[in-house]
Amino acid sequence: MINSSTSRADIIRWLLEGDVSIQYQVFRDLLGEEHTDLRQRISSEGWGDALLSKRGVNGHWGLSFYQPKWISSHYTLLDLRYLEVEPTPEIMESINMIFRDEKGEDGGINPSGTIKESDLCINGMALNYGCFFGIDEKFLHSVVDFTLSQKMPDGGFNCMKNRSGAIHSSLHTTISAAEGICEYRRRGYTYRLREMTAAEYGCREFILTHRLFKSDKTGKIIKESFTKLVWPARWYYDILRALEYFRYSGSPYDDRMSDALYVLAGKRRKDGLWPNQAAHPGQVHMSMEPAGKAGRWNTLRAMRVLETFGFTDYNL
Repeated sequence: MINSSTSRADIIRWLLEGDVSIQYQVFRDLLGEEHTDLRQRISSEGWGDALLSKRGVNGHWGLSFYQPKWISSHYTLLDLRYLEVEPTPEIMESINMIFRDEKGEDGGINPSGTIKESDLCINGMALNYGCFFGIDEKFLHSVVDFTLSQKMPDGGFNCMKNRSGAIHSSLHTTISAAEGICEYRRRGYTYRLREMTAAEYGCREFILTHRLFKSDKTGKIIKESFTKLVWPARWYYDILRALEYFRYSGSPYDDRMSDALYVLAGKRRKDGLWPNQAAHPGQVHMSMEPAGKAGRWNTLRAMRVLETFGFTDYNL
């Protein structure tokens, strides 16, 4: 039973009672064991199988690439990426279709039929799952060009730069861009790589300058929602999503992360677990984990972030 004296081993046993996608990442990230057999099972059982089964005969999930939230191809592929499903022919067919057919005049992925300017948040997320699943680099050139064209002077990104002339970066857009560029770099793509790497560094500095959730001018919390632990995050920014990016990208510990790490450690419940505090409203294929209760995803994510950055005493 999970209680206030729960040990790390107890929590891991509880995590391993979860979906096979969680089992795979627990073994790899908390126990240092690579179990390829578990990863191979993600597409044929549990959440992975359930999501893959929702794909329509037109090659899309939901109605189309971006409609409706959160059951469209775009957000389903993002879910599958975070479950770490192995690429399937169906996944690759859908991704190739998106990167071939859903581009706007500016070269970015653009599902809108009326707005000519592509949305950088969408492109960061598409770059994330497209690169994770191994799309051919030729499909990425125009998306890379568009991404780099949207870089802001303060180092980050804002999806309203090319629409309404925003002059200050957004944490929402910056984290999506950082994740996409990180995946591009990690998967060995080379087109304009030096510029993409510099843009990713700019994203990191922008987030760190804000200590992940605070105004760089007043030190006050920008939005209380930034401190809530929500899974899946969708396009929304929060501190755990940012810390997961820093962990995954191989970024070293920086003292400017400390405020967010203390907040995250303080979110641990008396039973030793971390909650899924809310859910972003919208239609879903299924509820992987209910809001308001202990969440295996957030517990796994919190533990690997805190352990990566040396906060091994979760009760700090």
